[in-house]
Amino acid sequence: MGSAPLVVASNRGPLSVVPVEHGEDEVRRGGGGLVSGMQAALAVTPDAVWICAALNDRERTVARRAQSGRLSTVPAFAEALAGDFDVRMLPLDAQTFRQAYNGIANSTLWFLLHMLWEPARAPIFDQAWRRQWAAYQRYNLRFAEAIADEAADGATVMVQDYHLFLAPRMLRELRPDVHIGHFTHVPWIPSEYFAMLPDDVGYDLLDGLSAADLLGFHTPRWAEQFVECCQAILGRAPLAAVSVFPLGIDDADLVDRAHRRDVNAALRQLDETVGDRLFIGRVDRTELSKNVYRGLLAFRELLRTHPEWHDRVVHAVYDYPSREDLPEYREYIAAVERLAREIDDEFATDDWTPVLLEIGDDYPGSLAALRRSDVIFVNSIRDGMNLVVLEGIILSERDAVVVLSREAGAAYVLGGDALLINPFDVSQSAAALHQALSMPSEERSSRARRLRRAAGALPPAPWFRSQLDALSRR
Repeated sequence: MGSAPLVVASNRGPLSVVPVEHGEDEVRRGGGGLVSGMQAALAVTPDAVWICAALNDRERTVARRAQSGRLSTVPAFAEALAGDFDVRMLPLDAQTFRQAYNGIANSTLWFLLHMLWEPARAPIFDQAWRRQWAAYQRYNLRFAEAIADEAADGATVMVQDYHLFLAPRMLRELRPDVHIGHFTHVPWIPSEYFAMLPDDVGYDLLDGLSAADLLGFHTPRWAEQFVECCQAILGRAPLAAVSVFPLGIDDADLVDRAHRRDVNAALRQLDETVGDRLFIGRVDRTELSKNVYRGLLAFRELLRTHPEWHDRVVHAVYDYPSREDLPEYREYIAAVERLAREIDDEFATDDWTPVLLEIGDDYPGSLAALRRSDVIFVNSIRDGMNLVVLEGIILSERDAVVVLSREAGAAYVLGGDALLINPFDVSQSAAALHQALSMPSEERSSRARRLRRAAGALPPAPWFRSQLDALSRR
């Protein structure tokens, strides 16, 4: 039994090892509102520990050298942690991590919970897949054992996301004294779709989660569908309390970052490129569920059906590379690039390029795009929340109109002030873009005021604290 009164467990931790020039490594503290929110709670809890996986060979080497995997025993990491809390990094062998992470978490559970499968061809659950499933079980067990080792008597444990669906049950058997919370950052689905999993696997996943004391979801819809899955597949309601904790952004930190020198320079360059044209901005990962391909089809249909927008609008797509080791993603990125070229070939003039497609890690450029946006376009097939649309609302300096998929959790938060669309309906999406571009300034301003209020109402630190408070009452 350990001494930590609060333990957070997640696949990706708050620190990472990245290569820099001359073959050296650098320790970086993770960014983003979610990491910052949990760090804030950990920093004021003495002896708190964050448990995560080593994501690559560099991190595995560091984790093996650290005493008990504690990164505070490694000077470079201790400096980055600044004494706020400790991190235990698990050096799972590369094959187990790869099979659990790519084979199950990303290629099975992500596809399942975002309803991305093509049933005529996928999924296929054979012996090779079963080996990956066994790795996912080992991965979750390693986390459960590490949590059990670190947690103090009666400790609070907060487990994060779909990588660790089995961990609550495993931990409950090892340490019945601890209080377990789990938050699912992705959507949930109806039981008929969930039942595509092998029967024993579906049962184990739901039973694994149900062993927690508290289960959190972004929206009532996802929570209700989880409960319905339990009733249909387990034959009972979950043992855990199922609650809704919508997650927003830290708008103060975001605005500060978006007005630094590198972003201002990117914005000046963007202004030179776009001129006085209207600007449809989107920032995503090259992720199948983000639906960028249909988004480009909708923009093409807008230009075909409303020629009055020729030379008057630019659509910028900033896509961060994601899961490039999966063939489905490489093929999808290639299709997006081809379609962007085809749109430019059809409509571009000597001084107007209708599509600006940037695939790469350009954070200053993406923040500049959100500041410049007249329209923010998010047409996800499914999204647990989608924080980017909230960031765009806060950062836009032009009272941006939001065109938003009704299948994103953010639709629950933003309500009727966004133009909601069916993400599969290209024509409806094109019509919504036209409506957004044509919206009178008074209506734009009134919608934008309400959207900004909603987007800034759910910062990560209170989000995390509300879960801790709810768990303490169990």
